[in-house]
Amino acid sequence: MSLYHLARDGDVEGIRDLLLESDSTAVRVRSAKLLGEVANSGDTDAVETLVSVSVTDDNEEVRAAAVEGLDDIGSEAVEQLLVKITGSKIQDGAAWATAKKFANALSSDVPELRMAAASALGTLGETSAVPSLVNQLSDENPKVRVRCCAALARLDHPKAVPALIERLSDPHGEVRREAAVALASIGTDQALAALLDMLDDTNTSIRRVAASSLGEAGSVEAVQPLADALGDESSAVRSAAVFSIIELLSNAPTQQSHQIRETVVSELKDADAATIKPLVDILDESTQRRQQRNAAWFLGRVVSDPESETIGVLTDALESEDNQTSQFAATSLAEMGGEDVEDELLEFVDDSKDDDARAQAVYVLGQVGGERSGDKIKKLTEDDSKQVRKRAFAAVSKFRGRQ
Repeated sequence: MSLYHLARDGDVEGIRDLLLESDSTAVRVRSAKLLGEVANSGDTDAVETLVSVSVTDDNEEVRAAAVEGLDDIGSEAVEQLLVKITGSKIQDGAAWATAKKFANALSSDVPELRMAAASALGTLGETSAVPSLVNQLSDENPKVRVRCCAALARLDHPKAVPALIERLSDPHGEVRREAAVALASIGTDQALAALLDMLDDTNTSIRRVAASSLGEAGSVEAVQPLADALGDESSAVRSAAVFSIIELLSNAPTQQSHQIRETVVSELKDADAATIKPLVDILDESTQRRQQRNAAWFLGRVVSDPESETIGVLTDALESEDNQTSQFAATSLAEMGGEDVEDELLEFVDDSKDDDARAQAVYVLGQVGGERSGDKIKKLTEDDSKQVRKRAFAAVSKFRGRQ
């Protein structure tokens, strides 16, 4: 059975067997990561296996994946790794005492233990660990530096800012990215200033890191610089800026949202497909309602020649459980108009089982439809659904007013 099927079925034992028995490095790496995703702290055999692999496997990549798996299971699993390597049991007690044990492990000769200790310190949330993590940001192993940055992001302490700013010039891209995310999460004036400066860097990857991390900042001060980044020559930077703007807008005070929206619409008007794609992805994949609402709203105001994917995602959003998302999707489809929108909605009103969504589609057809829509809407005045009939009668009136 494949790893995919084992993970889908939650087969912890099957994944564990592959981790122990496979001759393929790639399979063992994937097995270790999946075991961490599927197992929990109560799966003793799985935890013990990952602990053992973390220190005994011949391949560094597999050992690192096993540590990652322990991270996913939780701090209790990481503690077992610490006990395995140090030979000293962590006593129950105050969080600061446990944090001290992990902080001491940051100086271990074993990089996997340093990685695990850094992750555990972030999970514990004990700010007394900040100095130790800051010191370890210069670790010779980039994976350890990455874990330290991620831990400092969780601890959210301003004392870490100067050292994190230094990591923005780290030779390893993943370290730079995690340092930027940590700075955005901490969000002090000094941290945000460093990220905003990165938006002007000549290196495209650095600008992209800055644009993507600023969505975590929680400050509307970043919106205008991100709006400016929508004109960046790199589509990757523009896409990152779109994601961050939507995230910031979703958390912005209501009184500021209108100005932000107008600024973004001005910058995004008639943007290329690569820049619009993040809005489509957010509407299609996000689980946060405010993000979906904003994406649905923007699409109707910045896309003049929609592609089939955009129309399809907006049409699917008519069935959203969130009424505002459904309404914004409908108004955006009405803003776009055109034969492709009409085709999609004529099919939708026949196929959808959601009467509220069908009623929204009828509303849009009444706004943008032609003769075919008129014929369909007349028939829908006799539909079994009260909502659909009501919308159909209103749409018929609109058609008559246009004749």
